[in-house]
Order: sequence, then structure tokens, then C-alpha cells
Amino acid sequence: MSQPRAASQIRMLTLASLGGALEFYDFVIFVFLTSVISKLFFASTLPEWVRQTETFGLFAAGYLVRPLGGIIMAHFGDTRGRKRMFTLSVLLMAIPTLLIGVLPTYQRIGIAAPLLLLLMRVVQGTALGGEAPGGWVFGAEHAGAGRTGLAVGMLTSGLSMGILLGSLVAVIINVAFTPAQIAAGMWRVPFLIGGVFGLTAMYLRQWLEETPIFQEIRKRAALSRELPLRAVLQRHTKSILVAMMSTVSLMATIVVVILMTPSLLHQFFAIPIRSMQIANLAGSLGLCVSTVALGAASDRFGLRRVAIPAFILLVASTYALYLGAEHAPSWVLPLYLIAGLGAGSSVLTPILMVHAFPPEVRFTGVSFSYNVGCAIVGGVTPILVSYLSHLNRFSPAHYLALIAILGITAAAMNPSSYRQSESVAKDLAA
Repeated sequence: MSQPRAASQIRMLTLASLGGALEFYDFVIFVFLTSVISKLFFASTLPEWVRQTETFGLFAAGYLVRPLGGIIMAHFGDTRGRKRMFTLSVLLMAIPTLLIGVLPTYQRIGIAAPLLLLLMRVVQGTALGGEAPGGWVFGAEHAGAGRTGLAVGMLTSGLSMGILLGSLVAVIINVAFTPAQIAAGMWRVPFLIGGVFGLTAMYLRQWLEETPIFQEIRKRAALSRELPLRAVLQRHTKSILVAMMSTVSLMATIVVVILMTPSLLHQFFAIPIRSMQIANLAGSLGLCVSTVALGAASDRFGLRRVAIPAFILLVASTYALYLGAEHAPSWVLPLYLIAGLGAGSSVLTPILMVHAFPPEVRFTGVSFSYNVGCAIVGGVTPILVSYLSHLNRFSPAHYLALIAILGITAAAMNPSSYRQSESVAKDLAA
């Protein structure tokens, strides 16, 4: 590969990763501020647990609309181009985030406040449905054959960095201001910052170029002449099944290790919440690093060979974290860092998916499989793990052990890259 082309690919991947980080920050900052939002956007006469549940319902609404948003954006991504939809997703995330930062509360406009907040979350969920699949497809097709894992790892690390950034901003806000100051208006600052981040990401993405593979299949007039979703459902059912199995492992890993574990360890082992927040930052950082490392490893050794040790690390580190929380609380931070490294196994899912579908319907295949899987698992996992944890405090680790088996099975069933996809990639590399 020529140096100018290599430099161009690095620039494309860096800009795409940065945009993904900023967009995921916009989506997750909501959950870190759930407590104050529940008090401001619902009637004060309601019990606190009802307001909390309704606020989490608003967060869940963003997940439920992801499949629809992802399918629509993927359709145009496969027929009109990856870059257009990749840029549109940032705009659809930035504007609602900015508006949330200026929304009037329940005290000022009554029931209209939570309804407007719900609308903002629906638009954000629509955008997120296209962001992650679009980013993975965009990165993989820019990288070309032999560098797909590294490219997808960089994009996934960018998405994880958004979660890390959201967690960091929430910690700073909670440390620097009193609850009264946060409720009086400081809660708006993270959303306003997120809106500016999102608009900045949209501006930066104007410098992205359409992927070489999409340009090539457009020249060959090889674009799908039928509805891409119909083609995926009719001719790629095995790929959908395997991709959804792998998505289950991804979502369960992130939800349990990164999102639920801080509150579970605080609840069951009485570890101070601030200590858990700091440890969670270490775990999120480990996740960002390991997704890149495992992505590069998959290019060299293959997906199947990397999957087994990656999932073994995930399971072993999760058990170690929970055992450490019970018997050696002072070790929680380094153990959480190692668990974050184990959670990097989640990057194997997008690597598998971009190889599972031919380029003509790749965006649609990845988006449908990923978003439907996320909508199902994202809703079931928190409820199931929360219930099981009351029966056994190590249930989250047991749950991930079962999920790891599913992830390894999906990697073993991994559909090989389609010949047509490889043909296009080899032509471009020539």
C-alpha cells in the first residue's frame, strides 16, 4: 500500500472514530443523569421509584426504535452511499441532545415536558441505529482486505470512548457541584456540551470520502436492484442467525460489565459509589484499548483463534472482579481494568458481521442483525441479571459464562467473507 493511501485511510478512520465517540457520548449521558432527570421531568407527587422507572423507560425508548432507524438508514446506505448516512446519523443525534439541554421541566410546562423528552430520545435512538453499523461498514471498507479487524477495532474503541467520556463528565459534575446546584441547572451542561460535540463531529465528517468498495460496486452497477432488507432476509438467513448470536454476546458483555456492575458491586458488597465510578472509568479505558488490540489480532490469527482466549479472559476477569469485591475491595480498580480488557471480546461481533454479508447489502445485513439483537438483549439482560443477582451475587459472572459459550459458537460458525466481497477488495488493493 502506498504511503499517501495509508495516510488517507488513517485519517478516515480517525475522523470516523472521533465522530462515533461523540455520538455515543450524546446517547449515554442521559443514563448517567437519570436521578436528577426523574425529579425534574415527572410530577413530584409520584413516588420516587415510579419516576425512576419512567425515566429508565425513556432511556429504553431509544433502544426500541433502533431497529427501525437502523433499517431505514441502512437501506439508503446500501443504495445511496455509506458516507451520507454516516454523516446524517451525527446530525440526528446532535440536535436532540442540544434541545434536551434547553427543555423546560415539568414544573414549567407539565406533561409536555416528559413527552418532549421522549421525542428527543426517539430521534436519538433512530440515529444510533445507523451509527454503529454504519461506522463498522465504513471502516472495514476503507481498510480493505487484511486490515478489517484493526479498522473495526478502532471504530469500536471510538464508540467505547464515548461511554468513557460520558461517565467522566458525570463524575466531574457530581464531584464539583452539590445536588441542589445540579438540579438548579448544571444538569443541562453535559447535554449542551454533547450537542456542540455532535455538531463538531458532523462538520469533521464532511472530510470523509465514500468507501472504495461502494464506489467500485456502483461502477459495476452491482447495487442491489431489490429492497436490500428483502434480499438479506431471503438469501442470508444463516448470516443473520450467526450475527444475532454474536450480538447477544456483545450486548450482554457491555451491559453487565460496563453498565450494571458498578451499581451491583455497590449494592451487594457496600463498595462506595464514588470508588465504583472511578473503577468503572478504568474498566472503560481497558475496553477502549482491548478492542483495538483484539481487532488487530483477528487480522493476524483469524477470528476463531482469537475468540476462545478472548472469551476465557472475559469470564475469568469477571469472576475475579466479583470475588475481589467480596474478599479484597481495595483490588477492585485493577480488577475492573482487567475485566474491561476482557470485555474487548465484544469487538469480535462487528468483525464477524462485516464479513458475513456481501457489499451490496452489507449495511442492511449488519444493521438489521445488530439492532434487532440489541433491542431484544438490551431489554432482557438488565431485568434478568438484576433478578438473578438477588438469588446469587455471582449471577452476573455465571450469566457471562453462558454468554461466552454462545459467542464462541458464533465465531466457530462464522460465515466466510463472500467471494464477491473479496474480489472487489482484491481489485482495489491491486
